[in-house]
Amino acid sequence: MGLGSLASRALRPTASRLLSSQNPRPFFSFHRAVSTTPELQNADQSAAAAQPDPPADLPPRTPVGGARVHFPNPEDAIEVFVDGYPVKIPKGFTVLQACEVAGVDIPRFCYHSRLSIAGNCRMCLVEVEKSPKPVASCAMPAMPGMKIKTDTPIAKKAREGVMEFLLMNHPLDCPICDQGGECDLQDQSMAFGSDRGRFTEVKRSVVDKNLGPLVKTVMTRCIQCTRCVRFATEVAGVQDLGMLGRGSGEEIGTYVEKLMTSELSGNVIDICPVGALTSKPFAFKARNWELKGTETIDVTDAVGSNIRIDSRGPEVLRIVPRLNEDINEEWISDKTRFCYDGLKRQRLNDPMIRGADGRFKPVSWRDALAVVAEMAHQVKPEEIVGVAGQLSDAESMMALKDFLNKMGSNNVWCEANGSNRDADLRSGYILNSSIAGLEKADAFLLVGTQPRVEAAIVNARIRKTVQATHAKVGYVGPPADFNYDHEHLGTGPQTLQEIAERRHPFSSVLANAKNPAIIVGAGVFERKDKDAIFSAVEAIGKYANVVRPDWNGFNVLLLKAAQAAALDLGLVPESGNSIESAKFVYLMGADDISLEKVPSDAFVVYQGHHGDQGVYRANVILPAAAFSEKEGTYVNTEGCSQQTVPAVPTVGDARDDWKIIRALSEVAGVRLPYDTLGAIRSRIRTVAPNILQVDEREPATFPSSIKPESTQKVDSTPFGTAIENFYMTDSITRASKIMAQCSSLLLKK
Repeated sequence: MGLGSLASRALRPTASRLLSSQNPRPFFSFHRAVSTTPELQNADQSAAAAQPDPPADLPPRTPVGGARVHFPNPEDAIEVFVDGYPVKIPKGFTVLQACEVAGVDIPRFCYHSRLSIAGNCRMCLVEVEKSPKPVASCAMPAMPGMKIKTDTPIAKKAREGVMEFLLMNHPLDCPICDQGGECDLQDQSMAFGSDRGRFTEVKRSVVDKNLGPLVKTVMTRCIQCTRCVRFATEVAGVQDLGMLGRGSGEEIGTYVEKLMTSELSGNVIDICPVGALTSKPFAFKARNWELKGTETIDVTDAVGSNIRIDSRGPEVLRIVPRLNEDINEEWISDKTRFCYDGLKRQRLNDPMIRGADGRFKPVSWRDALAVVAEMAHQVKPEEIVGVAGQLSDAESMMALKDFLNKMGSNNVWCEANGSNRDADLRSGYILNSSIAGLEKADAFLLVGTQPRVEAAIVNARIRKTVQATHAKVGYVGPPADFNYDHEHLGTGPQTLQEIAERRHPFSSVLANAKNPAIIVGAGVFERKDKDAIFSAVEAIGKYANVVRPDWNGFNVLLLKAAQAAALDLGLVPESGNSIESAKFVYLMGADDISLEKVPSDAFVVYQGHHGDQGVYRANVILPAAAFSEKEGTYVNTEGCSQQTVPAVPTVGDARDDWKIIRALSEVAGVRLPYDTLGAIRSRIRTVAPNILQVDEREPATFPSSIKPESTQKVDSTPFGTAIENFYMTDSITRASKIMAQCSSLLLKK
């Protein structure tokens, strides 16, 4: 036995040795002299004395991530001290939030700002004065005058201990893990962990779960933070995931073997702090440092979610969300996230002309444009029809309208709006409450719309409002699967008429609501009695006080990305049945339009980026760029204008839509007066200046109630379903292999 250990045994003042009956008289013992020191009499005073007062001229600290603190009531502000730095925060903030305001980043795994507090990872431990042990900062409310210390030896040792426990059963998968390089566990073990571990036993392993074609699971890597469980329950509104077992047998999974059926399921990939839940289509494709990120927007629905396209070379490999509190917060739908493989399938590469044998043959741009221009001049102006597709940007629709106007035709519209839509009042076709403003509503009336499949992000907002304020939701339409409490009032316009005439029990709910919101589905545009339906909605709005100076609860939920900009630019045809007498049809990415009514001798030009439904009837094909390959302006369902940014080069010999029309106009002898994107935007400014106010929402000036009242009678036909298949709604998603798998596996038969 060494000298040091002997000395430590001899000098250890333990009660067992001093009071042992076997050794009642030790050969020596220590007697500690007790002296009275005023500083030690009061521990609180001594701690306060030890804590130096911060100088009065401390520079202001920047909150973590550049966050701004909003004080709902300035009188409720409290002051706390973080590492000696005074910071003012609203009452109700947690210690972790106070540290973030003070510019101190606290490590965490289970805490997420949009989910409920779990407090089960214990990584966010900090030292608080007068507390006997470190506290979990995510679950501890901040109190006035609280002194928080984040950098003391106690806090560091506590974090090292927690990290050691987390890594105890974590597999050494980093070289083959898709999360490598963007993993919270990697980053925090480097920053806050110890340099070694003491665990030498066999690590546990967990069986992987099958959550479907989108989310790949390696559950041995799971650290039981329960973020995915809370997201599925609180945001997505599905009870698919839960915690099973106890102790070392604890694991996350589905209670019974089933797939995750939510339309927002891909977001668990983003919120998982480790590599337990990763993207199945992206597995083993690339490391995050190999990718080029391009910040742009999504066009698969009318929400305009903010996204980042990650690409390597000419290929889009991944789509992830960007933070935008006003539109999509930090979530995106599965269709937005996983449709990207459709961008490389069934693409149109070269201009093509259909020969006498019915087969397409590639030609040069010069020849293709010459044929189109020649055919356009052989028909009467009123027999020329142009249809913009649901993915068209504002610049190309402006060019198409100007070109057809110069050719003498005004029969141009957007396929999603129908051929008998009016664009007189902007309040009649946008979400006037705004997407974020829906959180202020306390009663909803959904008319012929199913937000869960039409706009999953808007549906998440409605669910968030219903969960937070217990707002009442009434629904008129076909039976649908909602993920929040609602009352199915009826299936047809007769129910709407009863509510308008105050003969329905739900009328009192709307009349007594402070901020009632009515959401009409864009599928109503296709009905012949749409004017009568909107008149009934306006009658409800009058007695329920839906439109006021401080609140506009009259909303139309659009389906497609091009709809709002098309109506802003005035793409409305002169006659509703112009396509039946058309001899020259110009389809600009229009695939969902019914071509049975087109005369058999009509000349059809298809300009688009995918070989979808429109090419089967086309005589000439002009290849165009997809949204990921061009700069274009889109207006979302709430009237907010946003722009896409090119992330990858165009495919083959494809060109931007507006450039094709500009070149065609010159060949046809009706040259359009713009050659650059800036010039065409100057033209847009004269027609719809709101489209150029990028990232700003322009509210409607006039309410739709100033329209003359309709004398039309409502039809007894029940409301239909606007979207049959959530995963396949446009040419990109229909070309996607991943979306095809989702359709076959996840849609209820």
